[in-house]
Amino acid sequence: MRIKNTELRCEKGDITKVEADVIVNAANSSLLGGGGVDGAIHRAGGPLILDECRKIVNRQGSCPVGEAVITTGGRLPAKFVIHTVGPVWNYGKNKEDEKLRACYRNSLILAAEKNLQSIAFSNISTGAYGFPKETAGRIAFDEVKKYFIQTLETSIKEVIFVCLDDENFEIYEEMFEREENQI
Repeated sequence: MRIKNTELRCEKGDITKVEADVIVNAANSSLLGGGGVDGAIHRAGGPLILDECRKIVNRQGSCPVGEAVITTGGRLPAKFVIHTVGPVWNYGKNKEDEKLRACYRNSLILAAEKNLQSIAFSNISTGAYGFPKETAGRIAFDEVKKYFIQTLETSIKEVIFVCLDDENFEIYEEMFEREENQI
């Protein structure tokens, strides 16, 4: 589907293999790698990503929930990695929806500041952080749409929601189908 001059799509697969200007990592606040998508990105991208993350941490400290920073893509097909820290699900008691929205918004803003044209998102906070997948998918989709509707000019021409598992992929496919039926 298109919003203004930007193509939005979803695909099932491994985000470490996506060819985009930037991929978005569901990082932890230490930025030093971890499990799930974060560990996979660090392993596939190599030590240069970790070196740049360490420099960021030395400069600013840990990365707060909802914020985003950017590093090289190292050995990944993507040129860059945006690391954003998603919220741990606590049944909505700690403004998790708002914090997850900030992850997507701040990642898009950072990509546009770097004049990047394509961005691929992982399913932020839906793994070990326990965010309900359907709620997280709706937040991601809505926040990305909102960004393009509200932004007059942006370098971003393509957004890819990359789903590792069938459940997330089906959620995104249904959202895209509903959206296209409304147009």
